[in-house]
Amino acid sequence: MEKTRSLLNRIGRPIGIGILGFCIAIFAGGVWSALLTTNLRTSPAIPWSVPVMAVVVWAMWRYLGGDWWPRSTAEKRRQYLRANSVPRKTFFWALTAGVLSVVALAGLWIVMFQLVRMPGNVLPDMSKYPPLTASLMVLMGSLVSPFMEEATFRGYFQVALEQECTGAVAVLISSFLFALGHFNHGLLWPKLLVYFLAGLAFGTTAFFTKSTLPAIPVHFIGDMTFFTLVWPNDTARKLMWEVGPDRWFWIHSAQVIVFGTLAIWAYTRLAKTVRRAS
Repeated sequence: MEKTRSLLNRIGRPIGIGILGFCIAIFAGGVWSALLTTNLRTSPAIPWSVPVMAVVVWAMWRYLGGDWWPRSTAEKRRQYLRANSVPRKTFFWALTAGVLSVVALAGLWIVMFQLVRMPGNVLPDMSKYPPLTASLMVLMGSLVSPFMEEATFRGYFQVALEQECTGAVAVLISSFLFALGHFNHGLLWPKLLVYFLAGLAFGTTAFFTKSTLPAIPVHFIGDMTFFTLVWPNDTARKLMWEVGPDRWFWIHSAQVIVFGTLAIWAYTRLAKTVRRAS
């Protein structure tokens, strides 16, 4: 009986923290969507939603990192967020590996849209709003997810998993939940595959560096890349099976292979750097 209770506690704690993290990420995205919609509807010339959301993200990050009441949970919150400083060389290889992964995943997304028929991600049409408003809102939209998703998926959830299972298993499970967390983009296997692989990249970075910080700038670069360069063109992509493979199909296929290989190499360098430092 005691062993069964212990097992349930070991399983239940990561599951509970995972659900909590999932809810926090959805909450942050919902707050930003509400602020964005209200701002564009009432006063699009004044992007007041951007500083308001910046304060919300700052407050949530500080709280998840151990600030404020209740003090009894402060140390646990700090440990679960694991916003630890990282040596410069380790940060360099984490950033390099992450950016190479983003380039490879952008190519994979485009290739998938030429292989499988699926709807593109719906983005608000910002062309009818003032350039400053549009730019600041895209910038803030690309910052909300990196901070909140790294805090919840690679911080709280993955840390809890790492305490109960191997690092590889923890990264796989957190990446699976991360992919499911993008259900609003459509439960389509090609999209979920890209999100899962992105989760693997971010989760591996967090595991090697024992910090959520290095993946944040990479996540931001990834969001900006997809928001501005990839997703707006999804609806114009033609299926290879209907029009045949054009040169861009082969270019993006090569992009996946070359940058994916380079990303794996960079992650091996990151792992070696971490081992030497420890």
